Amino acid sequence: MDHTPLFAHIDAKRAELDRQRPLNAVEAARLREYLDVEWTYNSNAIEGSTLTRQETLVVLKHGLTVGGKPLVEHLEAINHQAAIGWVEQLASQPAPPTEADILALHRLVLRSIDDANAGVYRQSQVYIAGSAHTPPSARAVPGRMAEYAAWLARTGEDQAAGRGLHPVERAAHAHFWLVDIHPFVDGNGRTARLLMNLLLLQAGYPIAIIRVEDRAAYYQALEAGHEGRLDAFLLLIAQAVDRTLDMFLAATADNS
Repeated sequence: MDHTPLFAHIDAKRAELDRQRPLNAVEAARLREYLDVEWTYNSNAIEGSTLTRQETLVVLKHGLTVGGKPLVEHLEAINHQAAIGWVEQLASQPAPPTEADILALHRLVLRSIDDANAGVYRQSQVYIAGSAHTPPSARAVPGRMAEYAAWLARTGEDQAAGRGLHPVERAAHAHFWLVDIHPFVDGNGRTARLLMNLLLLQAGYPIAIIRVEDRAAYYQALEAGHEGRLDAFLLLIAQAVDRTLDMFLAATADNS
């Protein structure tokens, strides 16, 4: 499927947003807080967290615990917020993320939850519940991740030179291939979504939030990708970027 028209549509909105920038400081802070909560809530909910949006906000903004909810869910929210900070720090630099950056990102995701496996490649075979895809053996993971990091560097150079994959397409591929390798015991999905958004931010695009209500479509698109058909996954990510662009454009319109 040719996604060129969709990417052109996204680029037209991004160009319009660039013309309207910057948001005023108050609106920018409000929108960032909203997106951080949405990103954290949805990414963790996809993995099974029962924290609601409002509970996620309470944990992140007020540092409070929510009665009746497991400690691990509080840690997942706090860790994800810290990981967003790391993503934003890396996004301010032009260099593509390295293998060490990915390990550091994963270390934040599992901090105080599973310190023994945080930032460490898995040492055993894993299986994905509900999927026919079998990730590579643990022995193959270091080599696959070295190839993955080399791909990030190469495609980053291509992007800087104005050639190769469209930035949204590159970010979607990066997300998919990290999940396909499944290099960690746990936290693969959250790390992949964080890395995807790091690449989008570096390229000047807004983040893509995979909504929990789209979880079934998201998993189906990933499964199709494992079978060699990535069109549905690319479309899902592009639509997520488009939604966030609409939020930014609406905010700039309110200030005009």
